[in-house]
Parts: sequence; C-alpha cells; structure tokens
Amino acid sequence: MKIHPAGSRPSTSGPADWFTGRVRIDPQFDTHPAGHAAGSAVTFEPGARTNWHTHPVGQTLIVLSGLGRVQRAGGPIEEIRPGDVVWFEPGERHWHGAGPTTAMTHLAIQEALNGEVVTWLEPVTDEQYNPH
Repeated sequence: MKIHPAGSRPSTSGPADWFTGRVRIDPQFDTHPAGHAAGSAVTFEPGARTNWHTHPVGQTLIVLSGLGRVQRAGGPIEEIRPGDVVWFEPGERHWHGAGPTTAMTHLAIQEALNGEVVTWLEPVTDEQYNPH
C-alpha cells in the first residue's frame, strides 16, 4: 500500500499546445508496472478546453464540479455536470472543457497502449466551441 497525501503532487498548467485557455492539472494516480491506467483532476477556467485528441484505449471522464462541454467528431456539443461520467471510445476524436461562463473540473482516466495515452491534434476553434 502507498498513500499519496493530498497536496504531495504539484499542480501544473496545461500546456498551450494541448489546451486553449487556463487549465490546471492535478495528478491523482500514475500507471504502475502491473497496470496501465493513470488519472488526473483537470480544472478548466471558463472557455478553456482541450485540443481535439484521441486515446488508443479510450478515456473516462468523471465530472466533479462546474459545467462543461464535450464533443466527439461529427456529433453535437453536449453539456456535462457533476456526477456525469463520459466514455470516449478508443481512437474516437473528441474534445472537452469548461462552459463559456463556468469553470469545470473532471477526473480524466486513461490507459496506456505501448506507452502511449493520447494523440494531440489541432485546437478547437472559437467557432467550433461556440457555434451560435
């Protein structure tokens, strides 16, 4: 057993080549030699979002607070709220982030395949994020 005390893992800012807007990443658990899953709490300030991306083994999001948005390629933008659980299929092109006026925090869980967890693609444009 190993306990990681709260606050023992430093927060990092979401890199500008993966995100639009202000994003904070708080690591929660890492892949262990016998496993493949890792998870982070990710907080998006209003209007912040990921780039389009895919995961080789899929991704689970558990919304912890706020109001967010998710979209898979070819689908509508959908709102997500605390308690919602979102599953993206392996290789499914998608993005996720905060609402336009409300921050959102989710727990992002993904597995590695041959050491890879994500393929980052182009940014989500303002027109894609807020098509109205």
